[in-house]
Amino acid sequence: MKQLTLVQAINDALRVALENDPRVIVLGEDVGRNGGVFRATEGLWETFGDDRVIDTPLAEAGIVGTSIGMAINGLKPVAEIQFLSFIYPGVEQIITHAARLRTRTQGTHPASLVIRAPYGGGIRAPELHCDSTESLFVHIPGLKVVTPATPRDAKGLLLAAINDPDPVIYLEPMRLYRSVREEVPEGWFEVPLGKARKVREGDELTVIAWGAMVPVASEAAQQWERQGVSCDVIDLRSLYPLDEETIIESVKKTGRVVIVHEAPKTAGLGAELTALINEQAFLYLEAPVARVTGYDVPVPMYALEDAFRPDVKRVSQAIEQVLAFE
Repeated sequence: MKQLTLVQAINDALRVALENDPRVIVLGEDVGRNGGVFRATEGLWETFGDDRVIDTPLAEAGIVGTSIGMAINGLKPVAEIQFLSFIYPGVEQIITHAARLRTRTQGTHPASLVIRAPYGGGIRAPELHCDSTESLFVHIPGLKVVTPATPRDAKGLLLAAINDPDPVIYLEPMRLYRSVREEVPEGWFEVPLGKARKVREGDELTVIAWGAMVPVASEAAQQWERQGVSCDVIDLRSLYPLDEETIIESVKKTGRVVIVHEAPKTAGLGAELTALINEQAFLYLEAPVARVTGYDVPVPMYALEDAFRPDVKRVSQAIEQVLAFE
């Protein structure tokens, strides 16, 4: 198996999908000749040509609308939005059409399309490049939402998303694009949507995270393990549908929970997870669920970016508070 970065694994998944399924079309701003702003599509246009890898105008509503039309006609479009923060002009198309297509047509028309979008901070990008608005899409019935934290999952989740009959929002944590490398299987393989990954095994506390917050949560748990405290660390991978079974099993085992996400706290996915835990495992809790999140402000410019994003220190402090609760 090759050692790949996360962005290389995404590129590999797109190449495998284009090779194996003539219905797959890659489209978006600068995805062709330039290979994408992060080079996620580098080399694909040279191999597959204008008919399979399509440079589009700077028009997110047009990109999404075109993808919906392709899906209706039996193609499998994989659309790239340069940054998640740029997706807002296309949200109407996503909610009104993509998410409702199969319901509206009583299953007679497919809605198999993927919308890829880099998201989150940590790369010193300017304003409106670093939003983490995953909860907007998790709230919309008919959409599936996934985000990888490892190169292996990046490839496997993307291929599973391409093969899925429903529209999938595929979020790519920019902070992890080139910060981690691991062995990734060659050829076509899938990581099932709706299944979380257990990063670490422990008995005394559960830490739940996704995307770029997974290594942060894992490092905080590792620090506590040196002090004799073992933590379950869960990488959700699939934000919708959720792997409720893995979450609740862990909570029932440990009785204490810390949730970590980069998005603002109010109405973030951490609130939904807290409600789920209260509904299904309340009597197992030894302490209130703690959330370590971004703040309820727009993502600041890069000079203050580190103060906005949750870090190991903040997660470790939350773990300490939850462990100390009586």
